[in-house]
Amino acid sequence: MKTTFMANAQNVERKWYVVDAEGQTVGRLAAEVAKVLRGKHKPTFTPHVDTGDFVIVINAEKAVFTGKKLTDKIYFRHSGYNGGTTFTPAGQMQQKFPERVIEKAVRGMLPKNRIGEQMYRKLNVYAGPEHPHAAQKPEVLELNIR
Repeated sequence: MKTTFMANAQNVERKWYVVDAEGQTVGRLAAEVAKVLRGKHKPTFTPHVDTGDFVIVINAEKAVFTGKKLTDKIYFRHSGYNGGTTFTPAGQMQQKFPERVIEKAVRGMLPKNRIGEQMYRKLNVYAGPEHPHAAQKPEVLELNIR
């Protein structure tokens, strides 16, 4: 009798991938990165185990938004104090903190639980083309984005 393979923490092999965000649409890029972080690209995907790989995103400042999102999309923060709300347009966020734009988009596509937090910690985003993870020998990940 055949049994279904269920991955666990002992038999998960993790790879490092590097993704170039230059000219990529933010949402489509985030969806593909979230898929790799979650491990859905592997045949050993198990929903209750973090089977995903590490992802390095470079050139985050060169990612693009479509339509009028640069002016119409708003990022919301709250300091915890009364009246402590901050609303930042996507264009301003892209100029000041280009890493956060990608990080927020990917984080929203991951599970909202402890496993999702583990997956999010495997994401590294850098504004420019340099990254300090050369020792991990990351492979270039080609994304199938239209």
